[in-house]
Amino acid sequence: MSTLGQRLVERWVALGPRFLPFADMTTGELTWPRLLRLSLFQVSVGMTLVLLAGTLNRVMIVELQVPATLVGIMLALPLLVAPFRALIGFRSDTHRSELGWRRIPFIWRGTLLQFGGFSIMPFALLVLAGLGESSTAPLWVGHGAAALAFLLAGAGAHTVQTAGLALVTDLTPERSHARAVGFMYVALLVGMLLSALLFGWLLQVFSPGRLVGVVQGTALAVMVLNGIAMWKQESRSRARRPDPAVPRPSFRAAWGELCRGPGTVRALVAVGCGTLAFAMADILIEPFGGQVLHLTVADTTRLTALIAGGGLIGFAGATVAVAGGSQPFRVALFGTLLGLPAFAAIMGALPVGMPALFLLGNLLLGMAGGVFAHATLCATMAKAPKDQSGLALGAWGGVQATAAGLAMALAGGLRDAVTGYLQATGDAAAAASAVVAGYFSVYTLEVLFLLATVFVLVPLLGLGRRRLGSDRASDAEVTS
Repeated sequence: MSTLGQRLVERWVALGPRFLPFADMTTGELTWPRLLRLSLFQVSVGMTLVLLAGTLNRVMIVELQVPATLVGIMLALPLLVAPFRALIGFRSDTHRSELGWRRIPFIWRGTLLQFGGFSIMPFALLVLAGLGESSTAPLWVGHGAAALAFLLAGAGAHTVQTAGLALVTDLTPERSHARAVGFMYVALLVGMLLSALLFGWLLQVFSPGRLVGVVQGTALAVMVLNGIAMWKQESRSRARRPDPAVPRPSFRAAWGELCRGPGTVRALVAVGCGTLAFAMADILIEPFGGQVLHLTVADTTRLTALIAGGGLIGFAGATVAVAGGSQPFRVALFGTLLGLPAFAAIMGALPVGMPALFLLGNLLLGMAGGVFAHATLCATMAKAPKDQSGLALGAWGGVQATAAGLAMALAGGLRDAVTGYLQATGDAAAAASAVVAGYFSVYTLEVLFLLATVFVLVPLLGLGRRRLGSDRASDAEVTS
């Protein structure tokens, strides 16, 4: 071959990989630009959460006049997928493809589920509300299409987040897990905040056509963000190509092995109890401020930002503590104990007549929840065997998401039950305080869940002595 021909072949071979989505085998540790790009999958998940539980929740009830009970059922459908996050993580652990990928195929499948759900969702909602020519469609068409849309979008978000966090674990050394996971959840909160502001601005003047555009624009944004996040993140590996001679491990065996680990089941119980304790207040904080403390709509709306700000502070504090060498379960215990004065401030704001104390309690509650969530996730990542990180993270996510859904349902049901009972059995004076008693019954139950979480966490303090941030030689774990 001539020298010119040889150079052309070499250039062509070198040019090809630049346009392929595989990471190079010699890429090394996850750099900050790659980590920032990878965090975009959390931004897309945040957009999905805000659109489903926030924007569409209000639009369906207020503008589309859909019954609140039906809206609640639709919003609960994505929770049906939450218990299967452990299975999704396990499948990504053991996945073998001809391309040699493990995590990327699952992120891509989850992206397609999100895109499919958002593509049919606006038209399903219009049929469900009976607007225009869709008023002649059978009732089951709107119900079935809307249920399918919410289920697909929710299942896609769960799949993307589970496989994406597992990919972060694969790409970062153990000493980097605390900061990497903290950054991922900051990206989630930022995505939720920015998308909430954007959706609110776009739907200031509501119309069915604008709703279609917003939801389908979200579908396109999810595809673009996840595509950028996945590009050149996972390298090819011959070891992950299918071999008919090697049997695929069973989920039951892998789950049994994970649960036999020291303190694994107790740690998952702690995650469930702690999530119940913190998540029950999510749907009651704003109504409590309006009904009991007589705050304005503008004031109660700012509570969400206040709690989110507290969550960011909690994430940052937990990241510094765990990366600095603190045991994750000890940090989680601190977050749990911080929740006690938070609820004391929230409940004490009414007797002393100090709304500022209520705001302080919400800030502390956001901080406590952020510390607890981040620390338990770091503990899960530290305890997971290298070949079972997806299963472990899926188990954490499944327990956390399922407990959060149960907490919201339990909080609303308990408040209504206590208030209704006291109003039915008491006199006029007692009925006036029945609303307060309904809220306080939920807060008291949350305090009991916090105490149960402390009881579960204390025996775990002797486990996991290996510190995530003990390697001082690598102070910059995510290299620039």
